[in-house]
Amino acid sequence: MEHQELIWLEQARRGDLTAFTYLVAAYQGPVFNLAYRMLGNAVEAEDAVQETFLRMYTKLHTYQPERKLSSWVLAIASHYCIDRLRRRRGNWLSLDEEPVAMVTPSRTPGPEEQAQRSETRNEVQRLVEQLEPAYRTPLVLRYWHDLSYAEIAAVMGLTVQAVKSRLHRARKQLFEVSKTEIALVMAPAAVAR
Repeated sequence: MEHQELIWLEQARRGDLTAFTYLVAAYQGPVFNLAYRMLGNAVEAEDAVQETFLRMYTKLHTYQPERKLSSWVLAIASHYCIDRLRRRRGNWLSLDEEPVAMVTPSRTPGPEEQAQRSETRNEVQRLVEQLEPAYRTPLVLRYWHDLSYAEIAAVMGLTVQAVKSRLHRARKQLFEVSKTEIALVMAPAAVAR
């Protein structure tokens, strides 16, 4: 598909809006999922998708063909999300909705399993939202978008070693936050004894 996307990109550079529409259709799911995981809010993620494609359209002339197109698009999206998070200054929003483009399993889980999955997703999302954007971005790109270290490095403008380091720190921070929260939950029970 990458070859076809490059053809659409060239056509879009020459002003073909239909070709650009094909690019939007190809990437709106991945961009929404990235934005949703980084921003934690479906409405903000939709805004991020629109802004990403607006920025992409105005910067079509800057795309370098030796770079993977998906990395370039996700880089635009992640930079926008990081800017948005910086503007929030730590005022994280809670997870209210499910992402629109979720992959569903072939078998239908029962209500109890669905509730457990939803609770787990909400908890993971809440923990990820507590990370600084510098650590959240590589975590989302690696575990939700399954990008390689090299692809994450290209998206974020870092070295592969820096990506590995940030992922390590992100996992460590997640562990520390979850450990602290478990201790806080258990503390009242210990006092009651």
